Amino acid sequence: MTLEAYILPLLSFHLLCVIAWMAGLLYLPRLFIYHLEFEVGTKPYDVFCRMEQRLLKIIMRPAILLTFLSGGLLAFAVDAWSMPWFHVKLFLVFLLAGCHGYFSRLSRGYQEGRLPPLSKKALIVLNEVPFLLAIGIVCFAIFKPS
Repeated sequence: MTLEAYILPLLSFHLLCVIAWMAGLLYLPRLFIYHLEFEVGTKPYDVFCRMEQRLLKIIMRPAILLTFLSGGLLAFAVDAWSMPWFHVKLFLVFLLAGCHGYFSRLSRGYQEGRLPPLSKKALIVLNEVPFLLAIGIVCFAIFKPS
């Protein structure tokens, strides 16, 4: 089989991984917002801690790893590294990964009984950041501007 025969299945797998990762990135901040409604140490507070940790460990962590792995393989398969649009897209993907890291840190804070240093309103705004980055990533991936 030729390299081209592997590109579409790899692209399909990559997109499924991205969908799983984005679902987590869009849902986790929403959980943080609801989490603020409960006192540290209460049963609902602990339930939200478990929900956040499971989302991170079971869905988001494997999804980000597989997204980067499949995306890297695709980039090499189509020689995207030589294309200027790809560098901008990759920068936006790294910003998205930074959101993932920041959300992980916020979740760990909740686990340790520390509320985030952000207001509810700031968390609501933060909830939109992954989607805005995704818009840029998709535009660069689809339109490939030079």
